[in-house]
Amino acid sequence: MTPRPLKITNARIVTPYRLIPRGTVLLTGDTITEISERDLDVPDAEEIDAGGRYVAPGFIDIHIHGGGGHDFMDGSEAAFLAIAETHARYGTTALMPTTLTSTKEHLLKTLDLYASADRHNTKGARFLGMHLEGPYFAMSQRGAQDPRYIRDPDPAEYREILAHSPVVKRWSAAPELKGAIAFGRYLRSKGVLAAVAHTDAIYEEVLEAFENGYSLATHFYSAMSGVTRRNAFRYAGVIESAYLIDEMDVEIIADGVHLPAPLLKLIYKIKGPDRTALITDAMRAAGMPPGESILGSLTDGLRVIVEDDVAKLPDRSSFAGSVATADRLVRNMITLAGVPLPEAVRMITSTPARMLGVQDRKGSLLAGKDADLVIFDENIRIYRTIIGGNVVYESH
Repeated sequence: MTPRPLKITNARIVTPYRLIPRGTVLLTGDTITEISERDLDVPDAEEIDAGGRYVAPGFIDIHIHGGGGHDFMDGSEAAFLAIAETHARYGTTALMPTTLTSTKEHLLKTLDLYASADRHNTKGARFLGMHLEGPYFAMSQRGAQDPRYIRDPDPAEYREILAHSPVVKRWSAAPELKGAIAFGRYLRSKGVLAAVAHTDAIYEEVLEAFENGYSLATHFYSAMSGVTRRNAFRYAGVIESAYLIDEMDVEIIADGVHLPAPLLKLIYKIKGPDRTALITDAMRAAGMPPGESILGSLTDGLRVIVEDDVAKLPDRSSFAGSVATADRLVRNMITLAGVPLPEAVRMITSTPARMLGVQDRKGSLLAGKDADLVIFDENIRIYRTIIGGNVVYESH
């Protein structure tokens, strides 16, 4: 039975090229079939009146750990599904489940859970493959990552992990570690996005890493080196390197806490919307009230405090994760950084889609692409989230 077309009318449509002030979007099944500046005569279509609100591509979050009281490291399929449903309420239509530094056995179990959860995920944001954050990090830049599991790249280990499951699509590591350059080359050979993270590298090391597959800076500014001095001489760090290497992408936690307004403005000014992806990096407390929470697994995770719109270590010496949702990221880029709305949207749609190599089907409102859309008002309050042509969330 052919599904009824879905027609969204009276919409301010955010396309890759322009803003259509009053148009129509037609979806047939799980595909966008037409974008028009006029009303379309489709007699059998189900209709949604956008009421002059914005219609944009669904938000794509390429770095996220949890939400709604759950974490991808919880060891349950139910956690995967609950996180996907939680973030769909805030406009996210596709996301990349992200691990924390852990044992190899825990990683392999999480990869297996991903595969089963993916098959049953019908009401939440779609999964785009796993992002392994660690365990190959600089101990000096571990942040809230568990030091018990931090180690140098082990070829036998990472080859086994990648052979175990085809779902790993991204891996973050410190490029200055012994064996990290060979690791980057291996990731590239397997079509896995290699990213620089939790690192004390200097410019020369970052440049070599970039030449060997590391094309993205993970949560830019967080857990990475800036200018340092060694024996009185100054060295550029990862931050300066990402600015200097024009082709290097960055992702930013635009929650207004990890990066204050001046830094958001600086990143936008230098890297621009086509090289900057907005990420939540959200932990389990996203979408939950403030108070105590746990970063990572429920069994051996790190106890944290959520206050001031961010998770902190118990002694408040460091941030321990974000509790942001995608709508907040877009809102902050507009209100704090002064970014035009279409460009703020691009930073969480077409830009991350290009980074992951899924731009042929996701990230923009064009005929033939996946019917993943979000409808929101001037304040980026989510009105509808549509995934695969189905309304999975509507505000009341």
